[in-house]
Amino acid sequence: MNKALKTLRAVQWSMLVSILLYGLVGELVGPNARAVDPALSYLFSTLAVAIVGVIFVVRRTLVLRAAESLAIHPDDNLSLNHWRTGYLATYALCEALALFGLVQRFLGCSLQQSALYYLGGFVLLFFFRPRQPMASA
Repeated sequence: MNKALKTLRAVQWSMLVSILLYGLVGELVGPNARAVDPALSYLFSTLAVAIVGVIFVVRRTLVLRAAESLAIHPDDNLSLNHWRTGYLATYALCEALALFGLVQRFLGCSLQQSALYYLGGFVLLFFFRPRQPMASA
């Protein structure tokens, strides 16, 4: 369990750093801000809301259920795999949210428009840090 926890923390921190790099790369390499088709902005916004919803569903169905089981039976490999997979899926979805900001920046959106996606992905990724499952009192 401790090995899985350390691995997830390393993955989380590396993904947090990568989101900061997305913002930096978007500003250094991305094109100058220009008018972008509003339909494209609506599409990205809708997808971002859907991804946030999926993040919470994945956490509830995989992470929280597996954590309850692990709190009672810490040596259960199936629950450990579900717990770890839930965190990795959550992190991948947070990263995808931040990537939307980078894609928008390369399509010509301003930093203010892209920053919402960077910030959303970063905050969610930071907020969902892996915790050792504990038995409830």
